[in-house]
Amino acid sequence: MKKETLVIIDDTKENLDLLAELFKNDYNLRLFPSGELALKSIKSIIPDLILLDINMPGLNGYEVCEQLKKNEITEKIPVIFLSALNDKFDKVKAFEVGGVDYVTKPFHFEELNSRVRTHIKIKKLQNEIEYKNQNLEKIVEEKVTEIKNSQLATIITITKLSEARDDDTGRHIERLSTFSKMIAQNLYERGIYKEIIDDEFIDIIYHASPLHDIGKIGIRDNILLKPGKLTNEEFEIMKTHVTLGAETLLTIKKQYPYNKILNMGLKIAKYHHEKWDGSGYCEGLKGDEIPLCARILALCDVYDALRSKRVYKEAFSHEKSYDIILEGKGKHFDPNIVDSFVILAEEFRKIRDNME
Repeated sequence: MKKETLVIIDDTKENLDLLAELFKNDYNLRLFPSGELALKSIKSIIPDLILLDINMPGLNGYEVCEQLKKNEITEKIPVIFLSALNDKFDKVKAFEVGGVDYVTKPFHFEELNSRVRTHIKIKKLQNEIEYKNQNLEKIVEEKVTEIKNSQLATIITITKLSEARDDDTGRHIERLSTFSKMIAQNLYERGIYKEIIDDEFIDIIYHASPLHDIGKIGIRDNILLKPGKLTNEEFEIMKTHVTLGAETLLTIKKQYPYNKILNMGLKIAKYHHEKWDGSGYCEGLKGDEIPLCARILALCDVYDALRSKRVYKEAFSHEKSYDIILEGKGKHFDPNIVDSFVILAEEFRKIRDNME
């Protein structure tokens, strides 16, 4: 059976010799007459426990222990102080600097040996728990990733269903994901809506954006694909795609209640046709009442729709689309989001041209 390693630090040779004699049969011993020598050597072979004298020339025991606890390599080594000092303040200080025990000289070997064994056992148990926790964290992380991937696959499948009946939307949702992420990133970099936007928000909006028109699954082909202008009645039916989308995602959300992509996707689907001035549909929300993710998507959706050829219209140029977006600042669109669009306009143009 492998012996544990015990380090003993004491400036008195007689004490070192006595402790060495007492422990030589049970432990691998490393003896040091000063704290400085011990600190130089301990990092190369990490001991299972340290017996440490307090009153020593140079670094005293408290200072040695403080340095051990400051180093991530040695911070978890249990330290038992050995000292002739019997004042309660000395004992308190020993524990404050990181000691696990305090034994007063002269000591009884049986008691000291028992304490050494006990603290080594405790350290071994701590190491086992830490190892198991690390493995458990890894298993949990793998399972979470597996669940996320499964849920993301479900979301992608749903999105593909919404694409199937409208050939125009194939690359549209890919561009929207990119545009939305760009806007969110720019707002973040400018310190706008910093209480909402973080790295996670930026990642989620990229994946949630394709769900914006999921409700169109429930719109009849003769309306969805109509080449001409919709009648008032048909437009009212078309508007229901936002509530249909929200209801669809709400049903799926019951299966994945904590999925953040679905949670944001539901808000986007339901509110991306609201307008900053309150003139949108279906609830007539205005300003900050509209979820930020939906406000971002609204601008990206309109820009891409303007640039796209549809059964009912020809594609607009980037310049004309840009002007329409600017005209909608403070009316259709959140002014802060329009400002980000202006900054990113040339990148929007390139992405739109390259992702036909």
